[in-house]
Amino acid sequence: MKIIFLGTNGWYDTRTGNTVCVLIETSKEYLILDAGNGFYKIDRFLGSKKPIYLFLSHFHLDHVQGLHILNKFQFPQGIDVFGPPGLLNILNLLINKPFTAPLKGLKTKIRLHELGPHCTPPVPVLFKKLKHSAVCYGYRFLLEEKTLVYATDTGICNNLFALSSKADLLITECSFRSGQQDEQWPHLNPEEAAGLAKRAQVKKMALIHFDASLYVTLKDRQEAQQQARKVFKKAFALRDNQVIYL
Repeated sequence: MKIIFLGTNGWYDTRTGNTVCVLIETSKEYLILDAGNGFYKIDRFLGSKKPIYLFLSHFHLDHVQGLHILNKFQFPQGIDVFGPPGLLNILNLLINKPFTAPLKGLKTKIRLHELGPHCTPPVPVLFKKLKHSAVCYGYRFLLEEKTLVYATDTGICNNLFALSSKADLLITECSFRSGQQDEQWPHLNPEEAAGLAKRAQVKKMALIHFDASLYVTLKDRQEAQQQARKVFKKAFALRDNQVIYL
């Protein structure tokens, strides 16, 4: 399984990277996790006609703003988009005039699916609501006998722990700097993320979604990695276009 981190910033683009987007390639499909501005790079890596599944955690702009360039792509298999309730109304509003080309006019067929009791995704996935200022889902995937968890934009909560338990790879966020917290704006700092990984007994943790206003340089991310590794040794601070294999 190949995992490409196309965007690792939170909030907005800077010289350190684009807003959040992760591409996973398995032998059977492509999975895209969130569609920040890193989304524009996906056509560099989608070289076959395997199914394409996009899972959105929530609808804050730094996780969906890349969708405005969908009209750049021409994937014959189309893209199936999954996300929290409200997805149909929100994306039909956002991917439409006057903001961008409307869904109906795109060369790539886009199929929208709101996750819930009547939606069965085509890959084994468990989703739970996280602790954030808006409805935000975390995902636990079983892919090629490996468990991969994607949980960004969240504070510490029981659902985050349940999703992460004994995962082969936890991809989570590091929006705050060391020691920072804000109950009104739930996110994680390096120590909190590492503490979760240790308690949940995950094998590896990849930190992304670095708040662009707080992590101004890549050196800042390395400092976060050092802080996290004091608690959990297999913590890695990711940067744009980095590739890992699972």
